[in-house]
Parts: sequence; C-alpha cells; structure tokens
Amino acid sequence: MFTRFTSAAFTALAMISLAAPVLAEDEYNVSTGATLDGVPLALRGVDTVALSTLGAVARGDATHVVVHDGVAYYFASDLSAETFAADPEAFMPQYGGFCAFAVALGKKLDGDPRYADIVDGKLYLFVNAAVFAKYQEDPEGTLKKAEETWPSIQHVAADSL
Repeated sequence: MFTRFTSAAFTALAMISLAAPVLAEDEYNVSTGATLDGVPLALRGVDTVALSTLGAVARGDATHVVVHDGVAYYFASDLSAETFAADPEAFMPQYGGFCAFAVALGKKLDGDPRYADIVDGKLYLFVNAAVFAKYQEDPEGTLKKAEETWPSIQHVAADSL
C-alpha cells in the first residue's frame, strides 16, 4: 500500500535523479571544493549564521573562515564567524548540509542554501525548488523519516547510496 510519503518519495526521486553528484564521502556535504589550505568547504561558502538566524543567503568570504570538525565555513563578517565559533552546533545545517528530503529517501544529495527551512531552530537544506515544494507538502513526515534514516547513512559515501 502506498502512503503519501511513499508516493511523494517516488516523485522526488524522479526530480532529484538528475542532481549533480556529491563529492563528500562522509557526513558533511562539501560538494563545492576546498579552501586554499585544502580544507573542504561547506554550505557552498554561504554564511550559515545569516541563513540560520535571518533566513538570508549571504555569501561568505575566505577572510572570515572557521574550521569545525575538519570542514571550513565561510562567513560574511567577523561577527558571524565569532558567533558560529562560540556554538557551531547551533548553526550547522542538519544532516551535514545534505538535502533533508533526499536523506529521508536514504540518499545524500547536495543541499542548496537557496532552498532552506528552519524548524525548531534547526536548519534544513533541499536540493532544488521542486524537492523543496514536495517537502512542504509534509514537512513533519519528511523530517521524521530523515531523522530515522540519517544514522544508517551518515558515514556512508554518497556515491554508495
């Protein structure tokens, strides 16, 4: 029997099957490359503090960088960088920055900061507008499924899923 989530999942799989592959092999989405020091760059270089608190997609800069858990985060200002450094977990995107809808389906796809939602103070990213629209049909169900699925895929290479 098909549930609403299952039907949406099949539709979303069709929409995201053409998404660019993610290069991260572990729990962080670092699909945009690395810094000059060779540290992988998260969140496409977007300021996660501005995104998490204001819902604003503010381009970060290499002059305002914080490396957390081996991943570089760029910020638009020293204030944002200092805020993040004081409590990184409060501002990091869920599921390592991978698309929350894809995680619910057992996949790791690039999360695009332009398609983000903040739920209970947590930042969730989505791969594109079509997938974000599908998520909005049942956000609670999608996030519940993603939360259940993430532990089993967190340390699995994206191209292995």
